[in-house]
Parts: sequence; structure tokens; C-alpha cells
Amino acid sequence: MRIARITISDRACAGIYEDRSGPVIDRILSDAFPPGVDFVSILLPDEAALISAKLRELADVDQCNLIVTTGGTGISPRDVTPEATRAVLERELPGFGEAMRMCSLSRVPTAVLSRAIAGTRGQSLILNLPGKPSAARECLDILLPAIREGITLLRGEDPHIT
Repeated sequence: MRIARITISDRACAGIYEDRSGPVIDRILSDAFPPGVDFVSILLPDEAALISAKLRELADVDQCNLIVTTGGTGISPRDVTPEATRAVLERELPGFGEAMRMCSLSRVPTAVLSRAIAGTRGQSLILNLPGKPSAARECLDILLPAIREGITLLRGEDPHIT
């Protein structure tokens, strides 16, 4: 199994800002999946063409089962992660974004401004997470069961056989 995490941040790419959400996501996913999973960590600027190209490569060439992005899901002019993601998806999974916004809304009234999306490309599940470490952690906590089952289904396996 292969899992990729892409941190999307102009400031982190420029060395102005430390990527704090990426390592948190890496730890959560490392704990959530069995040993031996191949992890890839990538840092990209907020450039839609670069993000889309990397998502395509990770899904089509590297055949990652799960590709998680963090950052760039808000409404500022440089937040382009959802558009870059949507451009490569074959099937969108709206429930992931809805669940993340509902989870966060009870603690952060501005969570409705998140535009995070998820979907599939081939056998890859692609998911946008918030850029704030605590928000990424909260969202992963509620999404992990669906992520595991989604990966199993995309691999053509029956998730209900134990």
C-alpha cells in the first residue's frame, strides 16, 4: 500500500513558514495503517497546474492508494487546492467534505468557508484536508473508517470479509 501526503503552501515552499500539518497527518496515518505502508511526503506551492500534475502522477504512475492534501482549501485568492483536485477526479465523494465541515463547525463557526473535497481517480482515494494541524487531526479522526473502507473497495476487495 502507498500513501502520499502533499502540503500545499506558498510560505512553506519559500521557507517562511514551517509545515506543521504535514507531520501531524503523517503520524496519524502511520498509526492508522499496518506497518510496511510506503509513505511519500511532498511540499508544493499554491499553483493549480503543479498540484493537478502531482495528483495525476501519484494516482496514475505511483499508484498511491490514498493521496491526502493539506492546505489551500479556503477562499483566499491563492487557495486553489479544490479546483486542482477536481480537475483530476473521476468521481467526487461529497460526503467527505460535508463530514469535515460538520465536524469542525461545532468548534469553529467559520468552518463553512472550507471548500475541501474528495474523490477517486482510478484506484486512488484523493482527499483535501485543512491546513491547520488541529483541524486536520479532527477531520482524519472522523474520516478514517470511510478512508479504510474506500481504499478496500477501490482495490476491488470486499470490506466486510474479515
